[in-house]
Amino acid sequence: MARANRHHLPGYIWHITHRCHKREFLLKFDKDKMRWLKWLFEAKKRFGLSILNYCVTSNHIHLMVSNPKEDIVPKSIQLIAGRVGREYNLRKKRNGAFLEGYV
Repeated sequence: MARANRHHLPGYIWHITHRCHKREFLLKFDKDKMRWLKWLFEAKKRFGLSILNYCVTSNHIHLMVSNPKEDIVPKSIQLIAGRVGREYNLRKKRNGAFLEGYV
């Protein structure tokens, strides 16, 4: 079943969770967590993402952001997941998804 469309509600606070593919522990090392944080703050710089709080665990993340403009959160998550996944896959000589659907 397809998920419901997300609606933009300006001024709201969003709690986003994003887990590693197949619930694997792909963020278990500090190096990998720091790469995720690097791209989180790059998204803040590029798109103006307003980060209220975050938590990076070994197999998922929690992110609290406010949503001033309609496309900031999707663009930010796309940047973070894409870059972290690409770097991880190159380093580990693997292919495939790194993170799966966010809520």
